[in-house]
Amino acid sequence: MGMDIKQIQDLIKFVSKSGVNEVSIEEQDFKITIKTNQEPTYVTATVPAVAPVAAAPVAQAAAPAPVATPAAPAASNDANLITVKSPMIGTFYRSAGPGKPSFVNIGDDINTGSVLCIIEAMKLFNEIESEVSGKIVKILVEDAQPVEYDQPLFLVEPK
Repeated sequence: MGMDIKQIQDLIKFVSKSGVNEVSIEEQDFKITIKTNQEPTYVTATVPAVAPVAAAPVAQAAAPAPVATPAAPAASNDANLITVKSPMIGTFYRSAGPGKPSFVNIGDDINTGSVLCIIEAMKLFNEIESEVSGKIVKILVEDAQPVEYDQPLFLVEPK
């Protein structure tokens, strides 16, 4: 049976408006694949230092405790370091693209708002910005490696 030209045109319009890069439909005697050449969408995200979840003063008083605990998992000589964690699931990239310089390297001084890396999730490239000032001591993830939510990415020695 297949699709008529009007259905195909409507599908093409839908795909182009939705932002999807590729759609494939297969039936018994019919197959269609629609691909777009849309550029990836870039979104800037910041790594939250403290999650302001509740408005209750008791919850806010308890919130600073998790900020102190991320520094503890490392060895005793790393006790004063801050761990920057992934705010999402995705693929970790140290630079804006192949052949481009890394956003940060070990020993680099960073400020609040400095871009540390990009995490790509579902074709969206999210710039991860620092919420602390300091010096990059260790990079815990390899370039182009998948990362999980809350996975440690960097160790930073605060200023």
